[in-house]
Amino acid sequence: MGVFLGITRPFLTRLGALVLCSGLWAAPALAAEWGLVAPGAPDDLGDRLRAASTVGDTVERDTATRQDLLAAAQADYARMVGVLYQAGYYSGTVNIAVDGREAADIPPLSPPDQVSQIAILVQSGPKFAFSTARVTPLAQGTELPDGFAPGQPAPSDLIGDAARAGVDGWRALGHAKAKIAAQDITANHTQRRLSADITLTPGPRLRFGQLQVPNTGAVRPERIRAIAGLPSGQVFSPDDLEEAAQRLRRTGAFSSVKLTEADTISPGQRLDIDAGLVDAKPRRIGAGLELSSLEGFGLSAFWMHRNLLGGAERLRIEGEVKGIGGDSGGIDYRLSGRFDRPATFTPDTGVYLEATLQEEDEPDYRERSLQVGGGVTHIFNDTLTGEAGIAYRYSEIDDDLGSRTLEHLLLPVSLTWDSRDDPLDVRNGYYLDMNVTPFVGLNEDTAGAWVMGDARGYWGFGKDDRFVLAARAQIGSVNGASLTELPPGMLFFSGGAGTVRGLPYQDLAIDLGGGRRVGGRSFMAFSGEVRAPLRGDFSAVAFYDVGFVGRDSWSADNGDWHSGIGLGLRYATGIGPIRVDVATPVDGGSRGDIELYIGIGQAF
Repeated sequence: MGVFLGITRPFLTRLGALVLCSGLWAAPALAAEWGLVAPGAPDDLGDRLRAASTVGDTVERDTATRQDLLAAAQADYARMVGVLYQAGYYSGTVNIAVDGREAADIPPLSPPDQVSQIAILVQSGPKFAFSTARVTPLAQGTELPDGFAPGQPAPSDLIGDAARAGVDGWRALGHAKAKIAAQDITANHTQRRLSADITLTPGPRLRFGQLQVPNTGAVRPERIRAIAGLPSGQVFSPDDLEEAAQRLRRTGAFSSVKLTEADTISPGQRLDIDAGLVDAKPRRIGAGLELSSLEGFGLSAFWMHRNLLGGAERLRIEGEVKGIGGDSGGIDYRLSGRFDRPATFTPDTGVYLEATLQEEDEPDYRERSLQVGGGVTHIFNDTLTGEAGIAYRYSEIDDDLGSRTLEHLLLPVSLTWDSRDDPLDVRNGYYLDMNVTPFVGLNEDTAGAWVMGDARGYWGFGKDDRFVLAARAQIGSVNGASLTELPPGMLFFSGGAGTVRGLPYQDLAIDLGGGRRVGGRSFMAFSGEVRAPLRGDFSAVAFYDVGFVGRDSWSADNGDWHSGIGLGLRYATGIGPIRVDVATPVDGGSRGDIELYIGIGQAF
């Protein structure tokens, strides 16, 4: 029984010496028909043969000419043989008949007047096994691919993988010019065996030379070298080379980064590296919109320069207005700016300066604040980053505790671990953000620490991870100061889009009695979502949120809980999904109340 592929309707035809007993054919506008048969071949091999063929796609094109069809048929010989070799079949045969004539015998410049039928017959033959599987010499610690051994199936791809593993093993030890010196690959058709014997030339052990940077881009060459941090003088390492390229990519100042090894070795067994860089557009702007049935509209915008002073410095200015037309106090304003300079102390250690001016007009307080500061940033690896700094905060406060002015010296420290596959629409990975901010009251004899952690996990399941289970936990506490000695912005509330959907914004706080409320000194919030695909770019979400606010630090006793449940709809776009959530209280709110949330991006 043969394997039939690329088929749309049945036909019976006689094609000279090549006969397809039965099959299904595809007919485009040209009325050409085609089919592929691989008698006795495994189903997966038949699928691979069909995927490799160009005949099917060409037949389906309304604009395809007879020259196009003949060219596709003649090109498929090599493509079919390549698939057979990749699967370990080295004695197969391929026949391609164009209206009964072997395609290989038809002169390319004298195509037939008409092409009606193309029939592909692939006889795979037996599968071969390795008689010899050898790569020499190998660097210490080199591991060849599983299956590259005598007696194992002998797909050609495995031979290439073994050769690359051998070369990579030498390169990892500093032999940057390691290459294949000779290869002896022989097929024994009688015994159905393949001998693969590959000889390598390691070449000399080299050290990094200089990073050669063309003086044609917007970023100064000396800054490019400082950011890349190429370890000149040290033993060559492919990992160090890739790390240097990754540092340049992270700045955002380049749309393309390619570091390549020089063709020639410099004196002292050193190897220079050539930097191929393409500048990114220096400026970028963006905007966002959120809507909540209770909180009203929220508008945000930013302007960013990726190369402010010619050294890949980044300046980002953001503005935000929230609470427009809402029922959650007045309108909130926020204006902030941040300047980052990479590679200031080390290639992975930079500096930042930032300032934030804001006014929060919330249901339980009004705070005007200014915070300015700076510090250092450090990139530990691709997933872990950190910051440490010093800042000054000035706050003017009106709340149920009275009017007061507070000044604080802050020492913020943060660590962020991010392994998410796509921050805009995550399917797998984890995110952990930990912030610890010791503080000293400048107009009060107080000292303490503000602590906040945000952990998120994402688990895709089903075919192609079409379904996603997402979970989030937020835990916070403030220690060492009383409620009157802290600005409301450093206390905790719960309720609304960022904590518990279905409950009013900042619905949960500390009740002082007599209608007076303030934020708490401890906080917890937990959210769970199940995200499921619908049709096309649409998907659905079911979620459940729980929140807690307590009077005391690190305590779940002296406080209250509330929770909400809801459903959401997502529409995928190039900048993240458009989000629509509808939620209602489960505990701590009025049953039957409905809250609506609209925004861009997943809720978390």
